[in-house]
Amino acid sequence: MKGIILAGGTGSRLDPLTRVTNKHLLPVYDKPMIYYPIQTLVEAGVTEIMIVSGKDHAGDFLTLLRSGSDWGAQFSYGVQEGAGGIAEALGLCQDFADNDKIIVMLGDNILEDSIKAAVKDFEKQAKGAKIFLKTVNNPQSFGIAQVAGQSITSIEEKPKQPKTNLAVIGVYMYDNQVWQVIKKLKPSGRGELEITDVNNFYVKQGTMTFEKLEGWWGDGGESFDSLLEAANLVSKMAKG
Repeated sequence: MKGIILAGGTGSRLDPLTRVTNKHLLPVYDKPMIYYPIQTLVEAGVTEIMIVSGKDHAGDFLTLLRSGSDWGAQFSYGVQEGAGGIAEALGLCQDFADNDKIIVMLGDNILEDSIKAAVKDFEKQAKGAKIFLKTVNNPQSFGIAQVAGQSITSIEEKPKQPKTNLAVIGVYMYDNQVWQVIKKLKPSGRGELEITDVNNFYVKQGTMTFEKLEGWWGDGGESFDSLLEAANLVSKMAKG
């Protein structure tokens, strides 16, 4: 399986910190934010990784991360020209994936849990996708899943009246159907290709599986408070 880390976007919610750098290069405790998803993927056995960033700071990622050898990995790089959404950025990675299954992480997601077992499970899954869910206190801010038994019945993006508090976090696994799904997407009201629409394709197909995270999950790019919270959680874990 190949890994993809999406590290584009304007980072406007962290302005003015992001006026001169990409949010995924900001520090979270003692490491740049993007180090954490890299560590999660490599620990799970995923060592071929493509990193997609915006054009303004693409060189900074290359300077910081280099070939990937520091992690025992091999990095490739891609550039998203505009802010066309997560699914648009993912669509740039089709040649890299080369029909293999993929795991996609948003570059501002920081996990306490290992996902190694989930990756192995998905490698055995005949077709479809797998996502991760986490109980949250502010479900209006996320894509929210409805679950019936072991199946997801729907995912709603930032609902005003959430039906559950199970957030879809920024880690997704897909089979090679994903490329055709992305090509058929239409921009949402905010002019972007939405990853929730990709996920709902698999939900409707009945091939979406899921795992629930037990440990903490940090979304370092959501707000100043979430960035601080992520740093505090990482610090606490580092100090045992």
